[in-house]
Amino acid sequence: MTGRRSFLFLQGPHGPWFRTLARGIAASGAAVARVGFNRGDEVFWPKRHFIPFQEDHAHWPQTFRRIVEERAVTDLVLYGDTRPVHAQAVAIARELGITVHVFEEGYLRPHWVTYERGGSNGHSRLMTIDVPAMREALARSDMEFPEAPALWGDMKEHMFWGAVYHGFVLFGRGWPNFRPHRSLTVQEEFRLYLRRLALMPVHHVERRIASRRIMRGGFPYHLVLLQLEHDSSFRMHSPYATLRDFLQEVMEGFAEGAPRHHHLVFKSHPLEDGRTPVAADIRDLAQSLGITKRVHFVRGGKLAKLLNDARSAITVNSTAAQQVLWRGLPLKATGAAVYGKDAFVSPQPLPEFFAAPQRPDARAYRDYRHYLLETSQVPGGFYSARGRRALLRQVVDMMLSEVDPYDALSAGHASPRLQVRILR
Repeated sequence: MTGRRSFLFLQGPHGPWFRTLARGIAASGAAVARVGFNRGDEVFWPKRHFIPFQEDHAHWPQTFRRIVEERAVTDLVLYGDTRPVHAQAVAIARELGITVHVFEEGYLRPHWVTYERGGSNGHSRLMTIDVPAMREALARSDMEFPEAPALWGDMKEHMFWGAVYHGFVLFGRGWPNFRPHRSLTVQEEFRLYLRRLALMPVHHVERRIASRRIMRGGFPYHLVLLQLEHDSSFRMHSPYATLRDFLQEVMEGFAEGAPRHHHLVFKSHPLEDGRTPVAADIRDLAQSLGITKRVHFVRGGKLAKLLNDARSAITVNSTAAQQVLWRGLPLKATGAAVYGKDAFVSPQPLPEFFAAPQRPDARAYRDYRHYLLETSQVPGGFYSARGRRALLRQVVDMMLSEVDPYDALSAGHASPRLQVRILR
């Protein structure tokens, strides 16, 4: 690519990550700007090169085209590609030949974040790359299997920046046409957040009791990894309209196929806030199927302890399934997932899976994981200062590269991320 690069940022993770990233991009000599859709976007970006979009959202495609033309945009940067303003912008960018840089939470959590071009999750290029092709690409590289970086945790920072961002959105003025990409209003989301904080002590006790009952029960169990019903992976890349539809399918399969002495454990997402009546739905469905005594619900908490003794795991397309596969446990995924490869995700119908789950090909999954670590998974995090520093050191060079991470590895040369890691 010749000439000066021009990067246009849309909405990013809560907090200062996009502002931090833009400084790194600008230091290379490229132009940077951001379109903001609410007061929260505005606060986390310097006034210079901030473009407020305060019109009705029906005008967004036309406005986006005008901004792209006026600023000679060559690169589009966003977090997730499914919210309406992002999906529309991505479609136009592809039409105009603009490079689309997509950030997402790490496919391999918690030590990495995901950086891809063109799309993520169900729109990722990983959906069309099979394990033999990954092995062929890895054969052209002599890189050793990357180890996990030093631990850093950013769940508390994630919650903090989320609260700050939504506080500015809720109380900010001058954005009358802003509409969140989720069904609830910002006020409703804020109330749910406060309610969740108030109930944390109660939920902690409930979780301890439920976990102890499972750990001391002595029964074989299958673990269901629940997701947020409003999460984009569930909404856009699954066959279900509601989470209850998934719960019903799983419980019917369990009631039909699982041995009578086996149990079913549902683990909620750590950020579940009560907008979906998950516990009540599980209780009602279990009662209707006559399996109440064999069904358990764990509200949040750590996944590792439950996985240690599980016989198998079931999910729609949660990234937590990567931990299941890393342990060599049988996995059933009912939605579109980047790890949805025949070599390590069971193709069995649910009743058959619960009766005799097929174990994954551990060697194939190790190669898949190695491939991700050499391409789209970048050490770091969006929310903690240490995580942002680690991420910034490597991802700027990846974004400035002419070649996307998957093509770089297939061509037989290291991506900028790998070169940085080796030289330091």
